[in-house]
Amino acid sequence: MQQEHIDAGKAIQKRTGKTFYLATRFLPERVRHATHVLYAFFRIADEVVDDAAGVDPAQQRAQLEELREQALGEREPDDPVLEAFVELRERYGISDREVDVFIDAMATDIDTHRYETYADLESYMRGSAAAVGVMMTAIMEPEAEETAIPHAVTLGEAFQMTNFLRDVREDVVERDRIYIPQETLREHGVDPAQVERLEHSESFAAAMEAELKRTEDLYREGVAGIRYLPEDCQLPVLLAAVLYAEHHSLIRAQEYDVLSAEPSLSTARKLWCLAKTRWHWHWNRDPEAVFQRVSAVPTREPSRHGPEHGDGIPTR
Repeated sequence: MQQEHIDAGKAIQKRTGKTFYLATRFLPERVRHATHVLYAFFRIADEVVDDAAGVDPAQQRAQLEELREQALGEREPDDPVLEAFVELRERYGISDREVDVFIDAMATDIDTHRYETYADLESYMRGSAAAVGVMMTAIMEPEAEETAIPHAVTLGEAFQMTNFLRDVREDVVERDRIYIPQETLREHGVDPAQVERLEHSESFAAAMEAELKRTEDLYREGVAGIRYLPEDCQLPVLLAAVLYAEHHSLIRAQEYDVLSAEPSLSTARKLWCLAKTRWHWHWNRDPEAVFQRVSAVPTREPSRHGPEHGDGIPTR
């Protein structure tokens, strides 16, 4: 990849994904440059549907199809990021299927604004988050790739769920979307219209708490796979997990009221997460142990029905 193409991707990531960008800075150069390009590609596709005020849905779909064709090498790329992505996809053997499911997920956002069940939301995340995890794993080139990928998929879903829970207000106001499953809202007595009106309540707090706990199970399972990544990639991925999960602490601190104000990590808090993660990593290179020690994800209470997740038992 040419340096100008890498720089173009880096600029997009630095502008639109500050939290992930901080973790990316600690990746080895061979992976960091590719990550800039991957992230920029994801953002270009995402912005077709997220920043589409006044754009006709048919035009949005046409734009996504053009992106698909360029990303798959079926049409000459018209953007330096897309040109670099094509080279990256071929170099690391990223399958056409991963590109397709990602673009398909972005297209879903054009006319899908509610998800009935978590299974429905999970199906969407197979493209919007899991495909990202698969591509990120590919550019890291782990020896045990088949073992690492399921964990990477789950960690990608955890990151996305944190974003959904953090951004409830923004998604309602700017995009008329609610990613909290409708069944979760019903189970806790929340009328979706209440969320649309940005009215916080104890019932909504209970629904948020339930989804936060579900997401924290995803983190535990995802972090368990960091050990299968190359050694020089483990700390950056762990740091990304700690940073994203730190939003859960903010959400709990404001009593799950993400309708009045969106929780946001300050620079000081990000740097504190970075410092304590690096400190514990210096003394203990076990990703699960460090995550348990420094992250906002609480330790799971011992189960009477079987071993802890830390003993290698899947949680899903």
